[in-house]
Amino acid sequence: MKKLSLGVLGAALCFGLLFSSCSKNSGPKKISVTFAGTEAATTGQSRMMQAVADRLNETGRFDATVLVAGALSGDTDALVTQAKLGINLVVPSDPGRLASQFNIPDLNILMAPYILTDPESLKRLPDTQIFKEWSAELEKQGVVYITNMYNGFRSFYTNIPVEHVSDLKGLRIRGFGNTIGNKLAKYLGFANIGISWGEVFPGIQQKTLDGCEVQVATADGSRIYEVTKNLALTKHYMLQSAFVCSASFYNSLSPSDKAFFTKTMREAAIEYGEIIQKEEEGFYDHMKKNGVTIREVNIDEFKAAIEPLYASNELGFSDGLKERLFTQLAK
Repeated sequence: MKKLSLGVLGAALCFGLLFSSCSKNSGPKKISVTFAGTEAATTGQSRMMQAVADRLNETGRFDATVLVAGALSGDTDALVTQAKLGINLVVPSDPGRLASQFNIPDLNILMAPYILTDPESLKRLPDTQIFKEWSAELEKQGVVYITNMYNGFRSFYTNIPVEHVSDLKGLRIRGFGNTIGNKLAKYLGFANIGISWGEVFPGIQQKTLDGCEVQVATADGSRIYEVTKNLALTKHYMLQSAFVCSASFYNSLSPSDKAFFTKTMREAAIEYGEIIQKEEEGFYDHMKKNGVTIREVNIDEFKAAIEPLYASNELGFSDGLKERLFTQLAK
């Protein structure tokens, strides 16, 4: 047994040396990085990451792979934590999640109900001073904030018609399980159920949920139209994919690789944000074809219901935050 073990060990060492020799002869070691997300491969967010990985790999400097649909983990916060701990990961989170996970309340403004309502604003966001300040705070905690991408407006999909705020009262709705998700529920009157997305379809089907609030691409991809036939176009959140990566990975890049990586990510975010906008109408049409009634609600009524949230500053925004943000975005 001992001789066999030594033989195996010797073979392994020989293989290792051979592999090492081949690696040296094949040129500089490539920069390994993984893009990891929870959305299906067909969504705009996942396609964006694949496009970035392809463009990085074309340089010959990177070895980028993409793992989506929860292949690495179905928990976005867990993926961000892995990046924080130094794993070479790029992860699409969202501003609300990051605000809660890293205790930066001001970040909530990017996803707060009815604050940002124009996808064009995200093109200018990475160049603002306030974005750079947030990025510096996140980097101190182990991740680098690269860019934001438009990922669709979120609205309510319910088992009863919703036309007014009062129609939501008492409904069990799956929403964001973070601060902004809980505040939205408080002021619109529904019970916020922060379960994983994979539990939503069976939850509505089994009537433990009355619906969900989500972007149309995800609703369509998950066939939500099979279990609920009502869509109220409240568009209360402008969902964003907030891309972060491991700070140790980012800071290990050479200046030229870092600049190319950042530029590629930001350009792809703009490109795919526009693609997602164009595709949304097709998803709404598909919903209609599958028997979903889409209602154009009075958004001003929903905005008015949310206004006390900002009057009382329950999200804990710093003084003048909204004015600062909008002034910088206008430049």
